[in-house]
Amino acid sequence: MMFLYLCALLFSISGLAILDWRYKLAFWDQPKRTGLVIAVGIAVFAIWDFFGISLGIFFKGDSPYMLPFTLFPEFPLEELFFLFLLCYVTVLLYRWSERW
Repeated sequence: MMFLYLCALLFSISGLAILDWRYKLAFWDQPKRTGLVIAVGIAVFAIWDFFGISLGIFFKGDSPYMLPFTLFPEFPLEELFFLFLLCYVTVLLYRWSERW
């Protein structure tokens, strides 16, 4: 049960990847540019998370669906996958709106 949140994130990311592949929006159109944009977005949001954690604003909740370990104090592994999902969906929406 503890892998459920990570599995849901991976399932969602794979659904976005299928849409990306079908319509050639981001990774299947410009892989280097998309990778760079997503990496910068993850870095910015990770720094934001670290500031929030250090100020006591963000904390790891107590959920049976999350993994029992963290990468850093109060920074779970799933957060990286969530940040990837957040950045990926933003890039896909932006690219879709350009074509539309």
